[in-house]
Formats: sequence, structure tokens, C-alpha cells
Amino acid sequence: MAFTYDEMMNFDIPDHHHALTPDACILYALGIGIGADPTDARQLRYVYEDGLRAFPTMVNVMGYPGFWLKELDTGCDWKRVLHGEQAMTILKPLPTAGELIGRTRVKGIRDRGPEKGASLYSERTITDAASGEVIATVDMTTVARGDGGCGGDDAAPITPAKIPEREADTVVDQPILPQAALLYRLNGDRNPLHADPAVAEAAGFTQPILHGLCTLGVAGHAILASQCDYDADAIEYLALRFSAPVYPGETVRTEIWRDGNELAFRASVPARDVVVLNNGRVVLKG
Repeated sequence: MAFTYDEMMNFDIPDHHHALTPDACILYALGIGIGADPTDARQLRYVYEDGLRAFPTMVNVMGYPGFWLKELDTGCDWKRVLHGEQAMTILKPLPTAGELIGRTRVKGIRDRGPEKGASLYSERTITDAASGEVIATVDMTTVARGDGGCGGDDAAPITPAKIPEREADTVVDQPILPQAALLYRLNGDRNPLHADPAVAEAAGFTQPILHGLCTLGVAGHAILASQCDYDADAIEYLALRFSAPVYPGETVRTEIWRDGNELAFRASVPARDVVVLNNGRVVLKG
């Protein structure tokens, strides 16, 4: 056991000051496949500075403190952690420029035993430094496979959606660029697993894998395009579970079920018959 429940719950994660720029917003959108049709004015609003908007799922990289479980003296066995779940709640329209402050804290831990590890539940509050307004919150579940026995029996903050058994209402296929991971890592996640073939091979993969949050953005693109006519303000809440990696160059299929202003979704790679995102839920505004 490398850390205890009390130690991790009281761990001080420094605030992250994020200088947001229009170029960063454009880079994020390009990295998740926006602009594939450069004549589509609805897509151009995210990749062209005239009338620029921040794509909703970009909130996941705003105020991001980096790989703090590794970079800070947490005692966590960081080599064995996995990204389990992600949820985002948007409270205000996302800016395209300005200073943001990301405040991250551990809000709960569920110990699954020495052999199974522990789930760490963290929350990031993203604030506009100029106005002091909270723009959004991001919840994340980290599976710390090497840290079971730390204590804690807290409830999970993210409730997974049940995927309907009927056929999906909408199906969207999106090809992933071969260089997508090399683009997406410029948003702040420089883990060599997504760029260095030797590192990926040592981790058991045939080539560098796509970031899970990039796959989330691809699914978000499918949802915003097919359900919201690319309206930047349409999504209030999005949550999902990560279930398998995507390789750059593959095609991701997003299946969507709609019930009023709520959606259930999952994403898969048909060529490998594997679900990569599961138990997805979206709440639309209005």
C-alpha cells in the first residue's frame, strides 16, 4: 500500500493557471476531426477565428493539472493507473481566450482490496480568472490498480447510463486520422504511449494508441453534429466509461439513443468488433 485514504483525500493539488488562446481552441477541434469538411460553415465556427467557438468537449483539457499522480509526491503506483470514467458539466459558455484556473481535488476513494486496486474520484472546477465565475466542472475516475488496501468506501460520483437493447436511433461513422494522436497530444497530454512506437510496444500495444479523451471528443462531435446542428451551447452534461483503446487510422462508430433531451450512447471500432466507450449519457439544454 503506497498511500492511505486520509493522505490522498487531503492531498494538496496546486491550482493550474491556463492561458487559453483561440489557436488552442482551433487545435483541439482539429485534433478530434472537426473541419473534415472545410466548406461546412457549422464546422468552421470551431476551426476558423472569425466567429470562433470552443467545442464543448474541450472543457476536458481546460485547467488540466497534468499527470499529477506521477508528477507530485502522491505515493501512487502511477505506472498501473487507468482512466476509467469521465464526466463534464458545462455551466457557462466556454471562452476562446483568457485565463482559466483549474482547481482539482480528490473527492472520494473506493478501495476494492489489495488484489483489485482502488478507484480515485477527482473533481476539477474551472473558473474564469477575470470574473471569478465557475465555467464548468469535470469529474474523473482513475483506477489505481496497484493501490488496493488504502481504505475508503465512497460512492461513485458518476452514474453510468444503461444502453437500450433496441437498435440505435442514430449511427455515425468517423475515420480517425493516422496522425490524430500526434495532434491531440499538443493539448497537454504528452504521454509517450500516444507517440512512441517502442513505448507502446512495451505496454502491450501494436502501435501508439489514441488518447481516451480524444475518442470522447470524437463521440462528442458525432453527437453535436447529428443531434444539435453543431450548437456549441447545446450540451449541459456528458459522461461515459472508457472500455478499450482506439488506434489512429481506425474508424469509430458512435451509436446514439435519444429520449427527449437525454441521450444514451456508446462508441465502437467495427473492424475489431470492440466497444471503446460505453454507458455514455448526455443531457441537452432545454
